[in-house]
Parts: sequence; structure tokens; C-alpha cells
Amino acid sequence: MAGRSFQHLLSFLVLLLLCAKPGLGNVTGCIERERQALLHFKRGLVDDYGLLSSWGDEHDTRNCCNWRGVQCSNQSGHVIMLHLQAPRSEYAYKHLSLRGEISPSLLELEHLTHLDLNCNDFEGRHIPPFLGSLSRMQYLNLSHASFAQTIPTQLGNLSNLLSLDLSDSYYELNSGNLDFVDWSQAINKLPSLIHLVLYDCGLPPIPQLTIPSLSHGNSSVPLVFLDLSRNNLTSSIYPWLLNFSTTLLHLDLSLCHLNDSILEYAFGNMNSVEYLDLSWNYLTSSIYPWLLNFSTALLHLDLSLNDLSSSIPEYAFGNMSFLEYLDLHRSHLDDEILDTIGDMGSLAYLDLSCNQLRGSIPDTVGKMVLLSHLDLSDNQLQGSIPDTVGNMVSLEKLYLSHNHLQVEIPKSLSNLCNLQALELDRNNLSGQLAPDFVACANDTLETLSLSDNQFNGSVPALIGFSSLRKLHLDFNQLNGTLPESVGQLASLRSLDIASNSLQGTILEARLFNLSQLFYLNLSSNSLTFNMSLEWVPPFQLDSLLLASYKLGPRFPSWLRTQNRLSELDISNSEISDVLPDWFWNVTSTVETLSISNNRIKGTLPNLSSKFGSFSNIDMSSNCFEVGNPSLRLLDLSNNTLSGGLPNCWAQWESLVVLNLENNRFSGKIPNSFELPLSFKNCTSLRFIDLAKNRLSGKIPKWIGGSLPNLTVLNLGSNRFSGGICPELCQLKNIQILDLSSNNMLGVVPRCVGGFTAMTKKGSLVAHNFSFAQVGDVIEVPKGTAYADALPQLIMNASYVDRALVKWKGREFEYKSTLRLVKSIDLSSNILGQLKSLEVLDLFQNQLFGEIAASLVEISGLSVLDLSNNNLFGKIPQGTQLQSFYIDSYKGNPALCGLPLLKKCSEDKIKQDSPTHNIEDKIQQDGNDMWFYVSVALGVIVGFWGVCGTLLLNNSWRYAISNS
Repeated sequence: MAGRSFQHLLSFLVLLLLCAKPGLGNVTGCIERERQALLHFKRGLVDDYGLLSSWGDEHDTRNCCNWRGVQCSNQSGHVIMLHLQAPRSEYAYKHLSLRGEISPSLLELEHLTHLDLNCNDFEGRHIPPFLGSLSRMQYLNLSHASFAQTIPTQLGNLSNLLSLDLSDSYYELNSGNLDFVDWSQAINKLPSLIHLVLYDCGLPPIPQLTIPSLSHGNSSVPLVFLDLSRNNLTSSIYPWLLNFSTTLLHLDLSLCHLNDSILEYAFGNMNSVEYLDLSWNYLTSSIYPWLLNFSTALLHLDLSLNDLSSSIPEYAFGNMSFLEYLDLHRSHLDDEILDTIGDMGSLAYLDLSCNQLRGSIPDTVGKMVLLSHLDLSDNQLQGSIPDTVGNMVSLEKLYLSHNHLQVEIPKSLSNLCNLQALELDRNNLSGQLAPDFVACANDTLETLSLSDNQFNGSVPALIGFSSLRKLHLDFNQLNGTLPESVGQLASLRSLDIASNSLQGTILEARLFNLSQLFYLNLSSNSLTFNMSLEWVPPFQLDSLLLASYKLGPRFPSWLRTQNRLSELDISNSEISDVLPDWFWNVTSTVETLSISNNRIKGTLPNLSSKFGSFSNIDMSSNCFEVGNPSLRLLDLSNNTLSGGLPNCWAQWESLVVLNLENNRFSGKIPNSFELPLSFKNCTSLRFIDLAKNRLSGKIPKWIGGSLPNLTVLNLGSNRFSGGICPELCQLKNIQILDLSSNNMLGVVPRCVGGFTAMTKKGSLVAHNFSFAQVGDVIEVPKGTAYADALPQLIMNASYVDRALVKWKGREFEYKSTLRLVKSIDLSSNILGQLKSLEVLDLFQNQLFGEIAASLVEISGLSVLDLSNNNLFGKIPQGTQLQSFYIDSYKGNPALCGLPLLKKCSEDKIKQDSPTHNIEDKIQQDGNDMWFYVSVALGVIVGFWGVCGTLLLNNSWRYAISNS
């Protein structure tokens, strides 16, 4: 993008080069002292990638001025520049970094003016304070270099510094002493500084005490370029910025948690700012009048990811006659696009994506003949693409996807000869794709994405599109065959034509030139692969999706050549072959795998050794054999397993313990399982815990008859419905039964009184089964994120029994002593024979009726909760039920009798009966008689106690008579 800001930055770079005075070739040679200093610097570094291999002591490498990253002065031979920025690797977001420590030997480079260590890894070490002694330093770049902790105060001594970049050090930079705690004042100590980048440095707010001293003109720093983005700044930054109001050209305050308080400072003198980025803040539509302060010079404006909800006023950008870049994406705009947008004739970049813009695209967009980038995707735009788009002859990237656009693609698009990307996916566009609809851009087009529309006809030939890298035509109504010209797209990296009606056979020659391909999706067509057994594909794929594709019946042997797959789907591809051993080597990097709905045979190995952390594996509906039919214990609890339960249980007849608790299983328990029906074969099963999933349907009746040894059944906190089937009463050995927190209705069968294990003292578990001694188990580490599959991990381990027993809505975990617990968490009517029952929790059901009198006979009952039901009548009399707290019965307003304070109506009737009144009268008369007798005796004793003393004691009598 041409503009004055670019010219200023270009001038700045030229200034640096002039200051550095490098020569095209050094004639004096390297100075020995500086050469030794550089070798000492190298010894402190770890060079994993040989970046400094040219730095040596041999005869042909002695001239350090020829070393990589070293620049010497042509006149003096002194080292003036170290440019050691880490180069990028072939993988995104990774650099070929130097590691280690920066040696103080750099102090020998007294003429050094330029030091760039960008994107290296100094592993959390401090920025060396001695860098502040390199007095000639003009350019210092330590960004993205993993420094930590403190910004040394000595950097403030670099009086000649023109450019400083400490951004994004990954470890938070902060100030280590009081002298440098005000970073803003420290910047003011660098009088020559022009270019400052402190992106993502964890800067503290400017202290409020310094604000009065930061009035306009107080700083001599002529800052031109300032980037403070990704710092948690406050409004205290605004007065400090006024110091640079007349010189600043580039200002980036994105992602700084700023709000509309910025409007309190007019920045009226900042009319020189050409680049302004305030994205990712909390600004509102109140900002539009404030923008007029920048209108005359502004070239680049980014207000994206704010809350500008409402329409854009016509005056907002009307005076920005030089504006070239405008980004308002994800700004909550919710009105129509103004017709006046066409008046912004200088715009080269416009992004209004990811808003709620509605209406149609105005014809006036065609007036923006300088526009090279237009993004209106992810809105609610309707109507057709205007023909005037064809007038935008500078257009290079056009994104209109995820809207409601209709009709055909206008023929005028064929005028866009500079087009590099055209994305129209997820609209309602229709019609046939003309062979020449983008023919004018055959040398420049890199991306063509028309997915999820209603296009019909054949796939366009696209002959001569030498730059095309992405071709996505999936989810349309295209028919015919795949053109041979697709195989000539030598730059193609991503091809997706899934879910069309294409037919025919793809031969090896069709794919011969696609050596750059890494994503291939041909799923859901009627295409057939016809490859020889010896075929070696020219590509290495990351994603291969051939679902519902005719690959079989033989397993495709060419897959063994793919060694970096992360996604593989060959489901429903008519394969009826034995799974080859080499397949597990191919899938060692796979994160998503589906080979379902084939007839693949073989024995599954220990999957834990074949996969790392994966998100989705589907091998269902095949003919696999189970690797360990003698499995006795399967514990996959407390993971994030999701989807339906698989149909593999019929093979595990020796299964004793199954724990799938606290996952995300959903859907109905399948008929093949019904809790799966195949569980009927697991006649030795004693422990089932499927609690805290999302299982639905009815609890199967066969559990009672087919699992006679079951001692623990926990189906709580699911979505089961229906009633409790009487067949459960056949579980004579059951000790813990939890059906709580489901959607079950109906009555509790009376036959639960047949749970004979609860009528006996001791534990059946203790006698017949040791949870701590299980031989062959399947065990998954708790908390792992395996989803949509139950990996069959065959190993030897021990199992410690444990279960959560609920009481009053709280859960208590029992470990090792589980065999001693007897608990029912469901409703019941006839429980009198359960003499060893210890916990009965019927909290918050819809139980209706009276409390069974037989409960008083359960002498071992220590926990009872009948609260929040619809019980009525008198609580049966007996010391057992009266010993519980009132809370055990609350929420049943019709209950009465002890221990409740509410008396029953029969007690009141008894109090009002004649017999009861006579008894009360007799009692009252008796009480009156004893009252009078007591008073008479009291008077007699009191009289003789005083008078008798006076008669017998002469001295007392004499004293009283004298007084």
C-alpha cells in the first residue's frame, strides 16, 4: 500500500543504513579483538541448527566480516551490525532459534550500532544490563526472544538509540527497582528515540503521580512509531501520549483494554497520525465524532473487535479523503451498508466481515476502483452480487462467504484479472460455472472456494491456473467427471469436491502433478480409485477424506506411503480386507480416524501404544476380533468420552467390573447393548458404574435375570426414563443400587424387599470377590481427553474398588470399604425385610402415600432422607424412626407425628374425647387438693418455726420486748 507512512518508515530505514555506513565489501578485514569477542559470544550459545557454522577459526573463515549476520564498516573494519534474527522453519509458528546466554564479550564491539536477536530463545534469562554500555547503539531488537523479569535501567543510557523493540518476550517483562518503575519516564530519557515497540510486555500503568509532569511539550523524544499493543493500559496513558502529538505517525493501542474514556482527551494536535490501530478494545459508537481529529492525514484505521453497535454515520469517514485501509470486522455493526461507501475512492482495503450487516451490496462499491481487498463475509447480506463489482479492476481478494446471496455469479467477474482469492462459499448461489468465469485471472488466482451453494453442471476446466493452491467445490450439485485439467494444477495444496454427484474412475495419471497437495477430500461421490499395488503418490497428505468412496475390496496399499496424516476417513468405502500391520504405522500421527462401515477384519492390538492423544476414532461396523476376550475389568471413568456406547461387549464374557462413570456418553443405550444387550453374556459382572453420563432410554429388564452376581449398579445422573422394572428384584446380591437423578416415573415395585443381600450381615463381596485382585484389566488414566471411542488397552494392573454413595444430594466416596456399604437410592414400599440396610435416600422424588410401618424394623438404619416428597399420614411409631432429625422428613407438609412438631388429627381427636376430659378433670381435682394441703402445711410450719423459737429462747424474747 502506497502512502506517506510508508515513505516516512522508508526514510527511517535509509537513515539507519546511512548511520551504520556499511560497505558492499570489507577491504581492511576483520579486527582480531572483535573476532575473538564474537567467537566467545558464540561459545555461550547453543546452535541447534548450525546458523553460526560460518563463524570459525580456520583459515578460510577467519574474516569475521564474511560471517553470517555480521556487518563491518568498509572504512574501519569494525563490526557495526549483528543481525541474528532466527529464520522461520518449514512449520508455522516455529523458528530455528539460537539458545543460551549473551556473553559480555559483546562489549568489545565498541562500534556496534545494530543488534537484532529477534525470535531466538534465551529461556527466561534477564536482558543483560551491560547492553546499556554499548553507547553507539542505534537499533536494538530483543523481541520474541524469551527474556524474563526485569527491563534493566541501564538501557536508559543509550542516548543514541533510534529504535527499541522489546515486544512479546513470552515471559512478562517488568521493572525491577524504583528508579525504573515508571517506564514512561525512562522512555523520555532516550532523547533520540524514533521507533518504540513494547508489544505484549506486561507494562504496568503509568503512575498517577507522574501525570501532571507529562504535559504537552515536556518530552524531547521525537517518537514517530509507537506500538504499545497487548498491554493492560489505563487512561493515565493519554496525557503521556500528548508529548508526541506533533511527531507521531504510527500509533498502535490495540488490545489494551481501553474504553470511551479516551474521548476525554481530544488528541486535537495529533493531526499528523497516519496509522491508528485501536482494535480489540471496549470502544463504542461514541468514537465516531472523536475520529474527526484524525481525518485529514489518516491512511490506516483499524477499529475491529470493538462494540460499535448501530449504523455507521455518514460523516464518520467522509473527511478521510486519503484513507487507504479500514477494518471494522467483528464490531457489532447491524445496519445496511451505506451507498456513500463508494465515495471512499482512496480505499485499498475494506473489511466489514463478521457483523450483522443486512440488505444488499450497494452498486456504488464499483466506484472503489483502487480497492484490492474486500471482505463482507459472515453477515446477513441478501440479493445478488452487483455487476459493478466487475469495475473494481484492482481487486485481488474478494470474500463474500457466509451470507444469503442468490442468483448466479455475474459475468463481470471475468474482468477481474488481478484476482488472487475468490470465496463465495455458504450462500444460495446457483447456475452453472462458466468455463471462463475467472479465466482472466488464470495467472494470479490462488484460492477458489465455492462450497455449500447450489451450483450445477460440470466442474470447470481451469486450464492454465498455474498459481491455484486451493480449490473447494464441495456440497454443490455438480455432476460429470473430474476434469483431467485438475491434475495439471501443479501448485494445488487443498482439493475438496466432496458431496457432489461426480462419477467416473480416477487413475494414477490424474494425480501425477499434484506433488504439493496436503488436503484431499473426494468423499460422497460416485468416484472410484483405480491404482496399482505399486503406486506411490506424489504427495504427502495431512488430511485424506474418502468416505463413501469406492476404494475396496482390497485395502489401499498406497496408504502406507503417507507418514504425516492427522486426519483419515475411509469409512463406507467397500473395503472387505484384513487390516494390514503397516496400517498402525500410518496412523501413528492421526488425530481423527474413521474406518467404519466396512467389512475390515483382523485383531485389534493394544491401541494405547498405537495412538497418542486423539480426538476421534471410529472403527464401528466392521468385523474386528477382540484382542483380549478374558478381560475382567474395564475402568474408563472420569474422562471426556463422548458419543454412543460401542457394540463390543458380547466378546467379554469374563467381564467383572465396568466403570464408565463421569463421561459424556449420550444417546440411547443401543439394542445391541440395551445397557448393551450383549452385557447378557457377561454373567460374571458384579460392578457396573455408568453414572454421570447422558444415557437415555429405559433400564433393561434382563439385568435382573442375566447378571445374578451383580453387587453394585450405579446408573445415577443420566437421562433414563420409564419405570423401575420388577425384574431388578432378582438381584439377590445387590448391595448398592443408585438410580437417582434420572427422568424415571411410576411406582417402586414392592418386590425390592427381595434384595436378600441387604438382609444379611457382612458382605457378599468380601466372600466372593476381591476388587483389589483383578488380573487382566483395561485402564485409562483419569482425566484424559479420549472422545467417541473406547480404546482397548490391554495390560496388567490392580483395581481399587470405589463408588460414590449419595445422601441428601451430596456424594461420599467409599474406597476399599465398599464391600461393607449397603445402600438403595430409589423409592420403596415394603422394606421391612432389609434388616441390614444402612442408608435409605429418597430425597426429592415424587413419592406419594404413607410411610411403610415396616421401616421401624430396620434396626441398622443410620441414614434416612425422605424429604421433599408427597408423603402423608403419621410417621410410624418406634424409636428407630423418631431418632432421626426433622430434616429427614421436611418438604412433606401432610406428614405428622414425632419427631415433627405437627400433631396428627387422631391425636387431636383423642384430646377432645369425653373420656379424656374426665381423666383431665380427675387429674385437675387431684392437683387442687395437693395445692391446698401444701399451703396449710406451709403456714403451720412457718408459724411454729417463729413462735416456738421465741418461747424457748429468753434472750431473743427480751430483745424483741425492749424494741
